[in-house]
Amino acid sequence: MKQYWLLPFQKPSHRKDWQTQFGYNSQTGVPMTNIWTILQFIFFFGFLVFIHELGHFLVAKFVGIEVEEFGFGYPPRLAKLFTWRGTDFTLNWIPFGGFVRPKGEVDADEPGGLLAAPKWKRFLVLVAGATMNFIFGVLLLIIMFSVAGGQDTSKVMVIEVSPNSPAQMAGLQAGDIVTGLGEYEIASLDEMVNATSNYLDEEVELTLIRDGQEQSVSVTPRSNPPENEGAIGFRIGHPVISLPFGQSVAQAMKTFWLQVKTTVMIPVNLIQGAISAAEARVVGIKGIYDIFNNAAQMDQSSPMVGLPSFPIYRLSVISMISIAIGITNLLPIPALDGGQILFLLIEAVTRKRIPDKVALIINNLFFYALILLMIFITIQDFRNPILTP
Repeated sequence: MKQYWLLPFQKPSHRKDWQTQFGYNSQTGVPMTNIWTILQFIFFFGFLVFIHELGHFLVAKFVGIEVEEFGFGYPPRLAKLFTWRGTDFTLNWIPFGGFVRPKGEVDADEPGGLLAAPKWKRFLVLVAGATMNFIFGVLLLIIMFSVAGGQDTSKVMVIEVSPNSPAQMAGLQAGDIVTGLGEYEIASLDEMVNATSNYLDEEVELTLIRDGQEQSVSVTPRSNPPENEGAIGFRIGHPVISLPFGQSVAQAMKTFWLQVKTTVMIPVNLIQGAISAAEARVVGIKGIYDIFNNAAQMDQSSPMVGLPSFPIYRLSVISMISIAIGITNLLPIPALDGGQILFLLIEAVTRKRIPDKVALIINNLFFYALILLMIFITIQDFRNPILTP
C-alpha cells in the first residue's frame, strides 16, 4: 500500500475559502524559502504519511491480517528501525512516501495474508488509510474553527499601521478597537469609512479601546494619502472570535465536503470550461511545498487579527493536503488503494478473483507509470511554481 504524492490543486478554491471561512485579511508576500519552513514541511508531510499508513496497519492488525513491513519512504532500504509484533519498521532511501506491506499481498494462498482474508476485511484495510487522512483533516478544521471560526462584526479593529502615517503619529497600534471618530460612533467598517470622509485634512478625536481601557487620540485624515494606505494610514477589520464546538464541527464537515466536491468536480469543470487548465493542476512534492511555503509567508506577513501567533494558513494547507491525499488514494487507479478496491469490487461482482500474476503485472505497470508522471510533474513544478494569488 504505497503513497504517491500527486495531488489535484484548484487555485481559486483555496485562498478564497480561507479568507471567507476563517475571517481575516491577507496579503500575498513574495515566496521565500528558509530552513525552518523546510523542516516544518518535512515534519508535517511525514506525519501525514505516517497517519495514512498507520490506518492501514492498525486495521490490518485489528482484523487479524499479518503485516510484514511498515516502511517510511520507498526502497531500497536504508535501515531497519525496529520490529514490533512481527512487523519490521524500516527507513528507505526514496523520501516523501511510505508503504505498509501486508503478508500475502500478492499470494492468495498464504495463510494470514491480505488476499487470503475475506473481502470485507480487505476492504476495511484498503479504505483505512484514506479514512485516517480524512479524520485528521477534519480534526484540524475543527481546531481552526474553534479557535478562529468567525468575526465579531460589531467591532472595528486596527490590523496594521502604516509607517509615517497619521495613525502611527497618533500612537495607534494593531489590536486597538476603534469606537468613535469625532461625533460618529464606530461599529462597522462602513461607518469608519463614511466618518473618515467627513474629516479629511481636519484634526479629529479618535476614541479607542486598548487593553480594556478607553483612550482618545487626535488624527488628521489625509485627502491624498499614499497608494494602499487610506486617509488615516491603517488597515482595519473585524476581530476574530471562536465558534462553539458544535458549530465548529458543523463548519468543519461543510468545509470537508466542499473540498471533496470541488476536487471530484475538477474534470467536469475543465470539460465545461468553468476552470482553466492552469487553475486545475496536479502537483508533486515540489508543488505541495510551494503551497505550504506560500502559507508560511502569509502567516508571517498577514497574521490573524487577535491571534498573531496562530498559524492559520499553514494549518489550513495541512488540512487541505491531508484530505487531498485521502481523495487521491481512493481514485480507481491500479497501484493506489482505490485500484485495489476496484479489483475487489470486480471480484465481488464476478465472483472470480483476478489472477494474482495479472493483478501484479497491472499494478507494476501503473506503479512505474505513476513514478514517471511524478517525475514529469515535479519538473513542471520547478518550471511553473505554485503562486497562490
